[in-house]
Amino acid sequence: METNITPASPVELDTYDPRRFDWPLAFEAEAFLNRRIAAFLELNSYAACLARRMRDETGTDFFEWIDHLVLSPEDAEELREVGFINDPNAETPDGAPVLHHPRATLPRVILRAGQAQNPSLIALRPEFVADFVARHNFMGPIEGAPLSRYRRVVVAVENGTQLEALERHAYLGFVPKSLRAGEAGAILEAAELWRTRRRFFADDAEGFDLARRLLKESSLLVGRDLTCQLFFESERAYWENRNRAARVQKFRQDQLGLGWGNHDHHTFRCSRRHFVDLIDFLVNLGFEKRERYYAGAEAGWGAQISEQSMAGIVVFADVDLLPDETQFDFSSHRLPAAPKLGTVGLWVGLHGESFLGAGMHHLEARFDYQLLREQLKELGVNTMNPFSNFEFLRQAFTEGERWSVNPERAQRLLDHQLITPTQFDKFTTEGAIGSHLENLQRHGGFKGFNQKSVSVIISATDPRISHFKAA
Repeated sequence: METNITPASPVELDTYDPRRFDWPLAFEAEAFLNRRIAAFLELNSYAACLARRMRDETGTDFFEWIDHLVLSPEDAEELREVGFINDPNAETPDGAPVLHHPRATLPRVILRAGQAQNPSLIALRPEFVADFVARHNFMGPIEGAPLSRYRRVVVAVENGTQLEALERHAYLGFVPKSLRAGEAGAILEAAELWRTRRRFFADDAEGFDLARRLLKESSLLVGRDLTCQLFFESERAYWENRNRAARVQKFRQDQLGLGWGNHDHHTFRCSRRHFVDLIDFLVNLGFEKRERYYAGAEAGWGAQISEQSMAGIVVFADVDLLPDETQFDFSSHRLPAAPKLGTVGLWVGLHGESFLGAGMHHLEARFDYQLLREQLKELGVNTMNPFSNFEFLRQAFTEGERWSVNPERAQRLLDHQLITPTQFDKFTTEGAIGSHLENLQRHGGFKGFNQKSVSVIISATDPRISHFKAA
């Protein structure tokens, strides 16, 4: 399914269908919010200083950390004209309406009357609010108990404006709630299930079976949506431990107490044998399938994009495909063994399933694209050439982390004539590219991906090809 790129229109959004994936460009909506944010930064010097530090010290944009703004009800008409609609899933303490743009990656807006300024409030969303408080030496207490669904802290009050920071636990509203007796212990127990999950098995099917059992156990403890959040916190930690670029950038973001609050999507590479198992696991975590990519015979791969809206997680799952397999839903039909390996299948053959021992192929987070390239280069982290370079979408991988290859894995591939003896020698002596950090910048609230160029980068990461080109 190709992703069409067309401007949003009010009529189109009034008849919003969540199953449509022709993601629009919402430049007018983004520009409206940017005008309000600029006005806020003029009045709140602490926020303005933090925005500069985010750029200078982490290569990120203040805009990408915003959870929501509080605006005047007088803005309602213009917000609706640029594509915002009522958010039915967002409760507020005073019943104030919440607007969101359902087909764009833009902050939400609360409309509240009687405020001194417009915007009167901007709330940032670091990964963990306690880390944010600790790094900035705030005095104010955190509202909401540790591990509870919604936590917030007042950061700076100036000239009728208020900067806040908040943390969400699979909750889209704005009302803190006390934990029930035993609930904190259940959350910690569920988190530990995923942190200590066994990942290496003689047969990968055992790993998927274990994960399904853990999913049932965790869901009984804390529910499906919070299980999803805890699972991906553990996946990011596992991936980060296997990727130097991730550790370098995470350290930079942690210095401002931000964590991975700017994550955009998580990418798993999967074998044909277990692709349906991976998607089934995600569906049981509360994911809804979005667009499917199938780039054709020349690329030899496909992908299913899925989204869990309560936890705010997007997954890009890759798999090798044969040309005639692009005509059906390959995320629901188990694929037979193929006579040869494509880029994704070879990666899995050399390193293992992303879902298990290999870990994610990459995390894509939102940055100031050019600024991050320059800053990471100064720290010894090079970036590959961009595979999307549009006004609305810019993307590039950092240089791949080279992992050693288990000789037994390579031998199995050689025995099945899936690699050559020369490739066997190369992989077992030099290793093969394992993981990346992806640098992404979105504009116009664009929620989709660039299918043609994603195909190019899939090919460029094939370890059989001498591909890396630093820039």
